[in-house]
Amino acid sequence: MIGLISATAAGAAARDRLAAAWPDRTRVYDGPAGDAVRTAFAECEQLVCFLATGAVVRLIAPLLGDKTADPGVVCVDEGGRFAVSLVGGHGGGANELAAAVGGVLGAEPVVTTATDSVGMAGLDTLGLPVEGDVAGVSRALLDGEAVVLDAEVPWPLPPLPVAAQGSYAVRVTDRAVEPAEREALLRPPSLVVGVGASRGVPEAEVLELVEGVLRDAGLSARSVAELATVDAKADEPGLVAAAGRLGVPLVTYSAEELARVPVPHPSDAPLAAVGTPSVAEAAALLRGGELLVPKRKSRRADGRPAMATCAVVRRPVRGRLAVVGLGPGARDLLTPRAAAELRRASVLVGLDQYVDQIRDLLRPGTRILESGLGAEEERARTAVAEARRGHAVALIGSGDAGVYAMASPALAEASDDIDVLGVPGVTAALAAGAVLGAPLGHDHVSISLSDLHTPWEVIERRVRAAAEADLVVTFYNPRSRGRHWQLPEALAVLGGHREPTTPVGVVRNASRPDESSRLTTLAELDPSTVDMMTVVTVGNTATREIAGRMVTPRGYRWQNGRETRQEEAR
Repeated sequence: MIGLISATAAGAAARDRLAAAWPDRTRVYDGPAGDAVRTAFAECEQLVCFLATGAVVRLIAPLLGDKTADPGVVCVDEGGRFAVSLVGGHGGGANELAAAVGGVLGAEPVVTTATDSVGMAGLDTLGLPVEGDVAGVSRALLDGEAVVLDAEVPWPLPPLPVAAQGSYAVRVTDRAVEPAEREALLRPPSLVVGVGASRGVPEAEVLELVEGVLRDAGLSARSVAELATVDAKADEPGLVAAAGRLGVPLVTYSAEELARVPVPHPSDAPLAAVGTPSVAEAAALLRGGELLVPKRKSRRADGRPAMATCAVVRRPVRGRLAVVGLGPGARDLLTPRAAAELRRASVLVGLDQYVDQIRDLLRPGTRILESGLGAEEERARTAVAEARRGHAVALIGSGDAGVYAMASPALAEASDDIDVLGVPGVTAALAAGAVLGAPLGHDHVSISLSDLHTPWEVIERRVRAAAEADLVVTFYNPRSRGRHWQLPEALAVLGGHREPTTPVGVVRNASRPDESSRLTTLAELDPSTVDMMTVVTVGNTATREIAGRMVTPRGYRWQNGRETRQEEAR
């Protein structure tokens, strides 16, 4: 919960705007500011104070304890101009909160945390438990000193400016080791503990078994990602409570799924009880990995039979591939999600001219693999290979990555051993359509006229089908130095089904500084004025020029106002 505190009418107005935007996340604290801050500090995970920073500093100073447990505090000035991350920038999430508050109120986020100020990922913001000399290693990274990354367990981390040799180190490990001097340990969630249990198993017996097995194997409990078992035990109180104490989810699988997993130690007892010859080993191994600890039974002080078994697997590392659409070129048409993925990736793969567009958004330490035109399949293979090595990879393309861009070749290469995320972008057709007016107001289709990978016979058949179906057509890759006849051919096909006066929009470098556009007709368009940086949109039989804009009417006829309102709501 986010506590909201104000002391003046101006502050209250901004406070109420934030409360209205986040009704389920916020709670307003009225009364004297000092009392409100103290109460909210004790009850909330985060605070937004519409007060001067000096006043908030004095109010929260006596309340501060541990930066890993204190709430994050953001200050917003009376004029609503700035959202200042005051304390708990990383641990309390105040940096992200300042940005979110700024987005709602139109305020400028102010973040002074050292790593964020220089665009570097803080070690305590990577989403992994971190131990050791975090402050010293972070300071070394900021100062440009040599820091070594020792990934005993490969994991898709954000970029870090690391070196091959140095006196400081970041070690990624799931082993139960103590950090060395000048070393920070990152604990990846790489371990799966499979658990079998009898009905009524005590929580203490499960915990003692799991913790003992991890300790004996030299593994860290902070790297346990989940407890896994058969779905018949999903509500077993002892297992549910043990997972809660360990701070991990209890994941369950059907007996049929578990029975198909080859295990080294099958048994008749679980087969008779729940329908699978193995629970602990099978549940741990079901999604693959290395069996580090075979099935182990619990020990009971009273000498009675064990009620729990467990096995430990190091699951295979899953790299992360984000296929990112950069939009048509304008920075303000690059989506926030795309920008976040660019900062998240430790490896960037892309066409050199696209890399140049967003190079300033990349964090220090990002490895850039760029190549020239015509190497699309090579870039796709490279991106997938880097993800398979356990890296966080961003593969970039213009417009939307799934439209005549990199998503198709990348997904054709990728198997289910990596995580793939698609990040949509504004397409050239949409950017051009916005410049022209509303040419895509009804059914429409995009067709590439490049026959480098698609035979012209196929392209022509698609153009003819669009013409016969009376669809608005947007032509991508309409003309190049070596391909000058395809656009006239395609326009001739459309001309067989549409009037010569049909509006045609021509937009070059949509959304970029040198953008140009014009509205002409099917009969008057000169194909020689078109090149590869141009998008050509041909209207259908209903498209009109209205006040200098290209408009395709929706053309719907509704029986009553309710249907109209429902369509508009969609």
